[in-house]
Amino acid sequence: MFKCIVLVAALFAVGFAQFYEDGSESGLGGYGGSYGGDNKDDYYTYPKYKYEYGVKDHHTGDHKSQWETRDGDVVKGGYTLLEADGTERIVEYTSDKINGFQAYVKSVGHAHH
Repeated sequence: MFKCIVLVAALFAVGFAQFYEDGSESGLGGYGGSYGGDNKDDYYTYPKYKYEYGVKDHHTGDHKSQWETRDGDVVKGGYTLLEADGTERIVEYTSDKINGFQAYVKSVGHAHH
């Protein structure tokens, strides 16, 4: 019963969190809202980014990496990780308006059981 009350209270709070006391929208509840002023151009900003990261922890055996680039509606990326059986999983993916999301998965090495 207590979980239901907390859930209802949380949903109620989220529902009203997007409005200020005067009833105007805060800009936090939708895409493209600005944090003040009348600048609505933020929604139409051209999406372009690039990132990558990796982990190589020899103590725990955690080895993984990820990268991704986006230029407009074209996204390219990939990730690698060391599986529990000793093989390495390599996934490369692309996404665009014409072909949609496509992932290419391969496994490198021999499994050690």
